[in-house]
Amino acid sequence: MDMKLEIVVVPVSDVDRAKDFYTALGWRLDADIAPDEDFRVVQVTPPGSPASVIFGTSVTDQAPGSAQGLYLVVDDIEAAHDELLRRGADPSDVFHDAGGVFHHAGAEARVPGPDPQRGSYGSFLSFSDPDGNGWFLQEITTRLPGRLDPASTSFASAEDLAGALRRTAAAHGEHEARIGAEDPNWPDWYARYLVSEQAGTEPPS
Repeated sequence: MDMKLEIVVVPVSDVDRAKDFYTALGWRLDADIAPDEDFRVVQVTPPGSPASVIFGTSVTDQAPGSAQGLYLVVDDIEAAHDELLRRGADPSDVFHDAGGVFHHAGAEARVPGPDPQRGSYGSFLSFSDPDGNGWFLQEITTRLPGRLDPASTSFASAEDLAGALRRTAAAHGEHEARIGAEDPNWPDWYARYLVSEQAGTEPPS
């Protein structure tokens, strides 16, 4: 049975302030429903995300600001930093961990700048909403083997697909340089590359 993470509930003290903050980040407003003055549900979705965020009135008993360690995945951590800064999120500087595996709690072993090899999974930044709910961004450019179902290929947005096509085109250009000729079967090669990239399996040569 599939069990897909669909919703994360974030506790806030001021619903309108939180709504303004998250929508200013470019997150899609899916719903704002208040059947009565004591109950309100607001749902927003980060760009390209299959999971959404809910906050509101009487939707959680958690203390405002107590949600920590919420993760968003991006394929360019420095571009994401610049966008968050432009949209008013006040992100931290990009950092990586001295140990090279995920990152320690707090600021322990935190090293300024992206991962020196720019390895997938190795670069981070953080930001908080007005209540102090804590978010991290993690740069992932290539998935580890087995992390995605090779029989299932999907893209959350047109921008996500466009990025995958650009990476595929660049890799295919290298492929044609290796074989020393144009590849008449490029659609098949593109398809295999797109699937392998998502599934973390060996790409076509």
